Amino acid sequence: MASQRLKRGLRGAMAATAVAAAAVGALPVPAGAQPNTPANASEALKKYNELAEQATKLNEELLRAEESRNANQAELDKANADLAQATQAGEQARTDEETFRVQVDKLTEASFEGARFNQLSALLVSDSQQDFLNRMSALGVLASDNNESLERLSGAVDAAEDARQKAADAQARAQAATDEAIKIADDVKKRNDELQGQITEVKNQLARLSSQERNTLASVGERVTTNVPAGAAGLALQFALEQQGDMYRYGATGPDLWDCSGLTSKAYAYAGVSIPRTSGGQAGAGRPVSRGEVQAGDLIIYNGGNHVGMAVDNARVVHASTDGVPVKVVPLENPGSIYAMRRIAG
Repeated sequence: MASQRLKRGLRGAMAATAVAAAAVGALPVPAGAQPNTPANASEALKKYNELAEQATKLNEELLRAEESRNANQAELDKANADLAQATQAGEQARTDEETFRVQVDKLTEASFEGARFNQLSALLVSDSQQDFLNRMSALGVLASDNNESLERLSGAVDAAEDARQKAADAQARAQAATDEAIKIADDVKKRNDELQGQITEVKNQLARLSSQERNTLASVGERVTTNVPAGAAGLALQFALEQQGDMYRYGATGPDLWDCSGLTSKAYAYAGVSIPRTSGGQAGAGRPVSRGEVQAGDLIIYNGGNHVGMAVDNARVVHASTDGVPVKVVPLENPGSIYAMRRIAG
């Protein structure tokens, strides 16, 4: 935390000019961060807001596609592991089947040799009562061995069939996952290409803004410090607030560049709580709260699930906005239309 504070202090000195410009006349940040563009805003800034919001949406779509890719890879890995296990089990079952089949064949062959092992033949060939009893005892042992071998053979046959079915199922799942992986890879590439094109448009539009507009966008404003609550929510909020002044980058998860859900997911990871990587995924994490219940550490999801910030209190939120805008604290309603409010801890 000490290194973070030093970093903030250096940034504060470098951003003095931007802060002064912001004091002269506040201009809006992009739609992903402050959607209410005043009527007197320049056409360049309005266009920038529109392009930035579109890029934020594409970034979310790309992240979701990458999540699908990761989940699919996990399914493929599991299917391949199941296939290897089933194949090994099948080989062992077939070995057992062959071993027990040989035993059964020997016992079956023996049962038809000599006295044919029945009580009548044992009686006819016995020299004495004790000899008869001995023969009958041997017959019992042989019958027991035969039954045991038959049962073991039957079990081995069943195990071999079960392994065959599991292997076939695992192979089918592996093939399906492989086919799906090809589709997902194409989708990821398509969305990434679209995002990179949109980012270029955003940067080009940013360059068209006036120096005052760019300075306003780049201003952190007054850095917020607050007494955070105890527990995971407080730790996550403290982490997020420590990143004030860090700049935005699509798909970034720190340590000095962030996108919106990259910041919130890393903040809660720092607090020991795992949440989804995307803002859309975070819209289903934890439990819902009402607007009046919002407190420090809650996640506020905006614009249909395409943006997320973390509540500083019931009136403010800290968030990573969009390209050209640093992590900052803004009024809770400013980032956009509230889509969901979730309590992750506490």
